[in-house]
Amino acid sequence: MSYIELNSENFASEVKEETGMPVLVDFWAPWCQPCQMLAPVIEELADELDGQVKVCKLNCDENGDYAMLMGVMSIPCLILFVDGEEKDRMVGLSSKQDILGFISRNK
Repeated sequence: MSYIELNSENFASEVKEETGMPVLVDFWAPWCQPCQMLAPVIEELADELDGQVKVCKLNCDENGDYAMLMGVMSIPCLILFVDGEEKDRMVGLSSKQDILGFISRNK
């Protein structure tokens, strides 16, 4: 598992303070079927992009304050951060190719 589980303890250090590489955050919940379908894709991307993009997951049920803070209204929601700032977001179930394109357009 190459992705990082985010929570209130590490969100700032892993996402907001990261300046070495882009950070892709998957906002998800265990009850969300599209989130479950996206999970293996996120895991593949975390392995393939290791060292190029930091891939993280944030459980919205356990960390609703961060989901609200980021304005996440629908899940799954992928937000790409560059130098600690939100660069772009994708909402809904997406293919691996779409996500790779999204990352390359924005990093």
